[in-house]
Amino acid sequence: MGKVSRRRFLQGAGLAVFGAVAGAGVARSSIFPLPPSASAATPSATPSAGATGGSPPPDRTFVSTKLTTPHVDVWSSGPTAAGLVFAGPMGHGSNGLIMDNAGHPVWMEPTGAGVTDLKVQQYQGKPVLTYWSGKGIGGHGEGTGIVKDTSYRTIAEVSAGSGLRADLHEFRLTANGTALLTAYPTVQFDLSPLGGSTKGYMYDCHVQEVDVATGRVLFDWKASDQIPLDESYDKPSDDSTADGSTAAKAFDPYHVNAVELRPDGYLISFRHTHTIYLVNTSGAVVWRLGGKQSDFAIPAEGAFAWQHDVRQRPDGVISMFDNHYKDGTVGTSRGLLLTVDEKKRTAAVKLELARGGHRGNAMGNVQFLDNGHYFVGWGSDPSATEFDAAGNAVFEATSIGGGSYRVYREVWTASPDTLPDVAVLPGNGSTMQVYASWNGATEVASWRFLTGDDAASLAESVVVKRTGFETTAAVATAQHVAAEALDSTGKVLARSAVVKA
Repeated sequence: MGKVSRRRFLQGAGLAVFGAVAGAGVARSSIFPLPPSASAATPSATPSAGATGGSPPPDRTFVSTKLTTPHVDVWSSGPTAAGLVFAGPMGHGSNGLIMDNAGHPVWMEPTGAGVTDLKVQQYQGKPVLTYWSGKGIGGHGEGTGIVKDTSYRTIAEVSAGSGLRADLHEFRLTANGTALLTAYPTVQFDLSPLGGSTKGYMYDCHVQEVDVATGRVLFDWKASDQIPLDESYDKPSDDSTADGSTAAKAFDPYHVNAVELRPDGYLISFRHTHTIYLVNTSGAVVWRLGGKQSDFAIPAEGAFAWQHDVRQRPDGVISMFDNHYKDGTVGTSRGLLLTVDEKKRTAAVKLELARGGHRGNAMGNVQFLDNGHYFVGWGSDPSATEFDAAGNAVFEATSIGGGSYRVYREVWTASPDTLPDVAVLPGNGSTMQVYASWNGATEVASWRFLTGDDAASLAESVVVKRTGFETTAAVATAQHVAAEALDSTGKVLARSAVVKA
């Protein structure tokens, strides 16, 4: 594939809301139109992983709903951790996707909103579905954090404070009822330390902690107050479209992309400085890990670059997705776990998670699973891999659109507040084909199709086992049809509207 910068990748992806899309009635086009060189973003080099080469298959479509999603290929070699797979496919159908281990959709974001970082978090002691939603602007985003309950009702929307718009890179809830956010305001700044204009323009990254319930800003940290520009590995001259000569061509010296709350402050990742910073609650930098000014001795095998998703783990471990290469550079991406001794200022590789030559020059993440496994999303390489505790691959999904900012495995039980969808196609004259789906429902075991010539007096025609997102059956021709979603005990979870056949 031709090399595509992260900035161009996300700009091309759009991350824009193209207008509301009704789940059952309006056709939709791609919300993430990628440039041609990014739409095939670094396919897997592992044949066993399901990569077929060439153009991806057409998006998956259905009869009972107009929602669409990528045809995701899956591969497995052993038991996985519990849960479903959460992704944000770019360039293909729904931008927020929950799918099962077979790659079949369970929930597709129904409105057409731009979505990144779809995952399950805890809010007020309950599991919630969260994501960032908005539009992409020059490699970052402007939008809000969304919190939904297990019925997919929005219960909170979180914005950045101080007149800023929340960036797409981080929306992380804390046990304190707060959210960690990033923001990329454009400011005029002296770029001469990196060879730019003395009156140039740049993105001055902010990190904020915001109270979810009230919107009150509890912490607001600005990169330029603490981090000299010359720590950056980028220069204004590297890209004429982002050289800082005008506000529209703002230079990005820092590129904050992850924030983690610790008892002693905030762990912050800057992609463009190859550095992880510990910042205390007063805003001062306590130490740097990696980059040009590292306070830690890091062995050659532990060196990282252009990293994403930096997280503090127990026992002094810091994990990250080590992109390790960018436009024109070499390297193979990996999940990286470092054992960090903050007193001795040393770091050592604990575990490396690599697979089949996967290379994601943008985005990516590493998740720790409850059974000791690890889940790695490969970012612009549209794949995700689950590894066992020893680092052996046991599951992989490929062709996740044109890439996904992060990918997770999460335990999620949900009952939508919408009704199931049902549709009918003609059969051979004496029969008709009926279809049912219920976007986001996780507990449906079977479907009961009801038919009759009187819409007010329908009778059971057939009960069939649920088969993927959409279930179909042939029934005798009738004037009206409805569908009931049943759980594993046969209890009716919900009933669709009656449709005329």
